[in-house]
Amino acid sequence: MQSELDVLQDLSVEYRRVSSVLEREIQALSRKILQTRKRKGRNPLETKDAFAAWWGSYLRGDRDPIQVDAQPVRFVDLYSSVGGLSLGAVEAIQALGMRPVPLLAVDVDGEALKTYRRNLRPREVVHESVRSLVDFRVLGRGPGATFAYEPTLRDSQLAAHTGRVDLILAGPPCQGHSTLNNHSRGNDPKNLLYLTVPAIAVALKAEHVVIENVPNVVNDQSAVVETTQALLHDAGYRISAAVLAADQLGWPQTRKRYFLIASRGGAPLDLGVLAEKVSRDALPVSWILQDSLEKEMSPEDLMWSVPALSRDNQRRIDHLFDNDLFDLPNAERPDCHKDGTTYGAVYGRMHWDRPAPTITTGFLTPGRGRFTHPRLRRVLTPREAARIQGFPDWFKMIGENPGSVSRADLSKWIGDAVPTILGYTATIAALAGATGNHAKVHENDSIHQHAS
Repeated sequence: MQSELDVLQDLSVEYRRVSSVLEREIQALSRKILQTRKRKGRNPLETKDAFAAWWGSYLRGDRDPIQVDAQPVRFVDLYSSVGGLSLGAVEAIQALGMRPVPLLAVDVDGEALKTYRRNLRPREVVHESVRSLVDFRVLGRGPGATFAYEPTLRDSQLAAHTGRVDLILAGPPCQGHSTLNNHSRGNDPKNLLYLTVPAIAVALKAEHVVIENVPNVVNDQSAVVETTQALLHDAGYRISAAVLAADQLGWPQTRKRYFLIASRGGAPLDLGVLAEKVSRDALPVSWILQDSLEKEMSPEDLMWSVPALSRDNQRRIDHLFDNDLFDLPNAERPDCHKDGTTYGAVYGRMHWDRPAPTITTGFLTPGRGRFTHPRLRRVLTPREAARIQGFPDWFKMIGENPGSVSRADLSKWIGDAVPTILGYTATIAALAGATGNHAKVHENDSIHQHAS
């Protein structure tokens, strides 16, 4: 049986472009898995970069067909929102020649769950607080933490899947850990929601767990990360953890997230080593925004429109363009910023030839970050921001009743999401481990998958 190091040495990902057909070949789990996609669009970068062409077709193409005879990977998404982390997991599952089966999504945001259901088609959704679904108590904190008793599930829908869950995905609320939160940084009671994930994983007897959060979560005053690692380790899980940066994986955004991955019956791949192995230069944000330059704004279409700017904010954007600037001078900033600010990118303009900065929930407001379009005198539209986060165009944020979703909803769902490339990489690390259940394949098996 291969060791984790052997698996990492054998693992490879290659992108190729053959005429109008794109190929991604992954060497993993003692086999090669070949996927194909039809090329979409005529982005100049994609004529010479097969990675860009593959992911460009992911963003602009149709949903990939499901291989009904492939080995299933049944997953649950906790704190799901609209499903950004699930999108990355689905892409990874299919890349490894397996079939994604979303069992259940849980969130307190009912409209977000409707969006998740519409796009990812889980068997069930639970509109409840994740904390209310499990009964558990933790003794101690950090490396010595243990469960006071075996965690039990309070929700019958969730409990029905005990022993049947291959993968748990979770993105617990991260505002309390964020470096942008000066009020409760590292000491927010909501931070303890992180501990619901190992409790539910143990209660469900899940095979793999992928938890994402902001990098600063490791500095939480309640030691939620160390506590989670101890609880999972005590339950027989082996763990890998690292900060992943989207731009270091080739994506045109500088967003970073901390991932904790745990597997039973075998070790997940070393996430940091895997990230180094598949690292590549970041694409520029122009790759995403190029084909939207000629797109006409429609006030009726929230995804392709922006809110009206105040006179002062429009003047600030005009100043950037009229003077070919990307950072707003202090003299043009509001009075509260004129003595300097720790967030120098605020009111800034994106660079056409660089990755985008981290997309946050404030991307519709120039005063909340570097969110001015690099070529157009406006902020990003929700669709542009969604693409930068890795949401493909087929993913419908707004359903048949447009009035039920507001711009505030869109900015929260998009800004809080995990870029697809990050969830994809983390899930590869979980499922491609050396001795986990999903490694039970015949040597030199070759699987071919055809996408749209």
